[in-house]
Amino acid sequence: MREAPILSTPSRPEEAGAAVPAAARAARASGPSRAPDKPADLPRLPPRAHLFDLCQIGVVLRTVLLVEAVVAVATLYVAADLGSWLLLAATVTGGALPATLLWLVTACASGRRLARRPLRLQYLSGTLLGLGAGLYGCALLRWAGVVADPPWLASALTGALFAAVVMVERTLRASGRTPAATTARLEELQQRIRPHFLFNTLNSAIALVRHEPAKAETLLEDLSELFRSALADPDEAVTLADEIALAERYLAIEQVRFGGRLRVRWSLDPAAGEARLPKLLLQPLVENAVKHGVEPSPKGARLRIRTERRGSRVVIEVVNTLPPLLWADEPLPRGHGIALANVRDRLRLLHDMQAGFRAGVEGDSYRVRIDIPVA
Repeated sequence: MREAPILSTPSRPEEAGAAVPAAARAARASGPSRAPDKPADLPRLPPRAHLFDLCQIGVVLRTVLLVEAVVAVATLYVAADLGSWLLLAATVTGGALPATLLWLVTACASGRRLARRPLRLQYLSGTLLGLGAGLYGCALLRWAGVVADPPWLASALTGALFAAVVMVERTLRASGRTPAATTARLEELQQRIRPHFLFNTLNSAIALVRHEPAKAETLLEDLSELFRSALADPDEAVTLADEIALAERYLAIEQVRFGGRLRVRWSLDPAAGEARLPKLLLQPLVENAVKHGVEPSPKGARLRIRTERRGSRVVIEVVNTLPPLLWADEPLPRGHGIALANVRDRLRLLHDMQAGFRAGVEGDSYRVRIDIPVA
């Protein structure tokens, strides 16, 4: 892990270029960013949904709980009392649970190949796998001597039905990404194109033009990159390294504005850079830290961005000190938590139950912590 020193940009515009983080300067070395050839459309669903993204813990738990709930309800119809119901439910579970796990493992293992097929073929393949899993569960009960006359047809159709239900749930979840991504993008655009942010950035560029034209060009390149990222057609996910580079550009602009009031400390683990995040997820957290930590305080604030890889997990933290008025008798107005709620929802859409998100006041600081899997 590399521990970068605290960065504070001098208040004089001609010295502003010295505080631009190294990653942002390296990104500029290949030349200025090009604007998109044409305006990007709003996010759209991919033409082929991935029905077999079943390797996530949340999907496995929901599927097993659904099967067990149906088994428990179905056995109530034939059980005479509580004891017989418990015995019958446990017996049926002995065939239903292995069949469910077999379907999940098989679908997960063949998911990448099936995802390239047309949607109808994906549904057909998943249903046939469910049919085979149902027959497997029935065969287990027959082999164990639990049933003398196994219901082969009923078991096969039940397995196919459960498989279809799970695939429909995956389709609906994939469809839910579109409005969430669209809403997130509109919110990010609204934040990023705030009139006072644009006004202050252009004013800083004008001041730099008089003394350091090259540094003014650097500032405008940072602003252009922010707009380009906001207007580009978003991918499903980007790397943490990409999000860090975008946050560096944003902070380079804000440091020209705030000077020594904004003190940034980077603590970045290179091994964490490959983790996947929804696009434009980190920058709103950094913007919130500047808005609620630096802007209200005459003395400014300290901001720390930390990433760390721990085995197969990556931890991301954004911490900013708070102005004293926030816990005084008359606190300053605080946000409504829209950006934080949006970040939480987008993380759950991408990583499901494997994503962790916490945010809150700790002493004189506000900490946002994200915990995600590497792959």
